[in-house]
Amino acid sequence: MARAASCPFDPPPQLKDLQEEAPLTRVELWDGSTPWLVTRYDEQRTLLQDPRLSSVVTRPGYPSPAPLRPGADSIGFILMDDPEHMRLRRMVTAPFAMKRVAAMRPAVQRIVDSLLDDLLAGPNPVDLVEAFALPVPSLVICELLGVPYADHDLFQAHSRNLVSRSVSPEDRGASFGALNEYLTGLLDKKAAEPAEDVLSGLAARVTAGELTRREAAGMGVLLLIAGHETTANMIALGTAALLEHPDQLALLRSSDDPALVGSAVEELLRYLNITHNGRRRSAVEDIEIAGETIRAGEGVIMANDIGNRDPAIFDNPDDLDLTRAGNRHVAFGFGIHQCLGQPLARLELQVVYSTLYRRIPTLRLAAGLEKIPFKHDGSVYGVYELPVTW
Repeated sequence: MARAASCPFDPPPQLKDLQEEAPLTRVELWDGSTPWLVTRYDEQRTLLQDPRLSSVVTRPGYPSPAPLRPGADSIGFILMDDPEHMRLRRMVTAPFAMKRVAAMRPAVQRIVDSLLDDLLAGPNPVDLVEAFALPVPSLVICELLGVPYADHDLFQAHSRNLVSRSVSPEDRGASFGALNEYLTGLLDKKAAEPAEDVLSGLAARVTAGELTRREAAGMGVLLLIAGHETTANMIALGTAALLEHPDQLALLRSSDDPALVGSAVEELLRYLNITHNGRRRSAVEDIEIAGETIRAGEGVIMANDIGNRDPAIFDNPDDLDLTRAGNRHVAFGFGIHQCLGQPLARLELQVVYSTLYRRIPTLRLAAGLEKIPFKHDGSVYGVYELPVTW
């Protein structure tokens, strides 16, 4: 019997069916290729740290979610393998280290409070995405990188194109080119007038011959997109989920325990898991796992949204439980490619989730969930708009 349609916070029911049948399943993609889909948590963690899998999108067998845009392999280090991946990643590790990020908490709190002041003084109802969820991480990453926030309309528009599956390869290529040109210009300015920011550090490495301008610009594009796109969607989607689970929202709103706030962030990351393209790789050697053989040249997709709902790992995995203990989700990936910016994302979400619902205790959706436009057409899941009132 076919499963009933899932709610917009759940992975597609078909993924649950596949997970119950086997940990690895052949699936067919848009181009007729048949990579392996990995749906169970243990196999995902095992494969995510296996050096026999490559992240390079131009390697034969890589299971791309859409036709590749020109220069698709030039966006930073996430689509590279070691040693080149680690060489570039190390150059921007320090600003995202836990101690450095923890020191940013007062600044993030000021940004959140200021935006909420403006929101409360403005129209009611309001789109929470435009008024709050998108500006918070955009302001934070702009300050960290050294990007003028006044240019946010430009980089947000091009970022949306780069994470959308419905945009043509040519248009995605044009957006990447525009962002690359923009970041290259900023790097040139930082080389002439350095400041205490990430782009100035990259510009100094270009001047020293440690990076090419192309490499530095690609890293800048990657950090700029990842720094605001994912967190903005988690803020809005997390709010929608909490408003649909009033018992959990009440628990979060009534407590000032940082441990509960931290637990709430981890559970929302597990439950929502906004990266819906999965972690994609291609095998460079044969790999034996779970009774199957992944042959060299075959693609592999780790579906982390359903991996985070694996009942063998998480009790009652389809329940949102902010007090869940031992939450070892894979929302940020695993292994050498796990998300560089996860300390910053966690900090921003902790500040938002501990502030928004206390400042606006009567916050509620201004439209039914069925009328909310969810992002089913991109690699980062979320909502295009979230009308709220209070």
